[in-house]
Amino acid sequence: MTIALEDLEACFEGVVPSIISTADSDGAPNIAYLSVVVMLDAQHVAISNQFFAKTAMNIRLNPQVTLLLVDGRTGAQFRLSCVFSSVMESGELFDRVARQIEAENAQIGMAGVMRLRNLDVFRVVAIEAVPSAVVLSEVPRPTREGLAAVAALTETIGAATDAGGIVDALMDGIVRTFGFEQALLLQLYEDRGHLVTIGSVGYEPSGIGSDVLVGEGLIGGAASSRLTMKVSDLSRVRRFGNAIRQSALDENRTRAITLPSAPEAMSQIAVPLITRQTVRGVLFIESRERLAFTMQHETALLVVARHAALALALSETLSLEAETSRHEDGSTLTSDAAINVIHHAFDDSVFINDDYVIKGVAGRLLILMLTQFQESGKLDFTNREIRLDASLKLPDIKDNLETRLLLLRRRLDEKQLPIRLAHIGRGRICLKINGRLKLHGWRISNAPGR
Repeated sequence: MTIALEDLEACFEGVVPSIISTADSDGAPNIAYLSVVVMLDAQHVAISNQFFAKTAMNIRLNPQVTLLLVDGRTGAQFRLSCVFSSVMESGELFDRVARQIEAENAQIGMAGVMRLRNLDVFRVVAIEAVPSAVVLSEVPRPTREGLAAVAALTETIGAATDAGGIVDALMDGIVRTFGFEQALLLQLYEDRGHLVTIGSVGYEPSGIGSDVLVGEGLIGGAASSRLTMKVSDLSRVRRFGNAIRQSALDENRTRAITLPSAPEAMSQIAVPLITRQTVRGVLFIESRERLAFTMQHETALLVVARHAALALALSETLSLEAETSRHEDGSTLTSDAAINVIHHAFDDSVFINDDYVIKGVAGRLLILMLTQFQESGKLDFTNREIRLDASLKLPDIKDNLETRLLLLRRRLDEKQLPIRLAHIGRGRICLKINGRLKLHGWRISNAPGR
């Protein structure tokens, strides 16, 4: 049976190093191990030839080489007879490989140490299977991400009426449609250069409110490159965020929420949410399996992520048109306990009963609403009136108010605090306060924007 390069998808994931065999002009052989072999198209592959001077010299003297590839799932081996074609130093594919290498290096603390200089391109002349005494049987994976399932998921996302519903539909779809149990959705806030977690499934604690710098690791790399990035074998790469999880006390001390990670994860993928050429966030998924994310997964997740990006952008626009609110009781007191709220203007961090909640613009939003409640008893707010409040100093372009409010609402819910926010209609929210409010240091008119 004829073997095509497309049949060797798992061989190009880098789980098992490949081997390249070359010979000099006199026929003296030389072999070297390769960490990066990329399929370019149906007839060409490329290798990262960073440090192998002998291999590079042999290729220039004798363009015929042999590659030995290993399927990371089954252990099957394949011998490729190739002829050197050209050197690639730029272009979309080159940038993708370069950023993938950079993201993996960042995960082991070596960002900027090794940069891709070029890729050697080879034309594949022949492919043959290499007989092996032991070949692992591939465990069949259920195919749940067919076109019909992806279409159903995008319909569910599109039917959601607010940012919270969109995020919930997406997170639920990752589990139900694709079968992956741990995922994060991070919103890009360009004013801070950070990606902030607004959706989470499969993690405890959830990590809502945790952030990643654009360009940092796999998640930040997907945002800065606008490309899907993945790691297929984390046993070869130190897991991003695998440092000791911060306790609640650490969170109170540092005002930083830990990005959750799965210690047992073997595969990770980060898919940028893009609409109208603008990155709006990143969908990040982990799996306990090696090689969990196939090319089919990448394509399906890309479709879903693009649809979610469009839905979130539309929700921001529609939130300006506040609809009539449904009935919602606000400050319904069932407790006479004091609620101590402290606001630190230098970073707009907010503590409730000595428990850290949030900082930045979301912190300013909360203090704005609590101040107005304290002064006038106001409980209901619309996105439009919030945007018009100059003291918030929201970004002029793409303020992401809907997702900032969602982040704040979910953070209050997760902390089970006596102050909550309820979504009561498109572009409308309501304060729910259970206790006697005491604000400390809440004046924000002269505080810096975040």
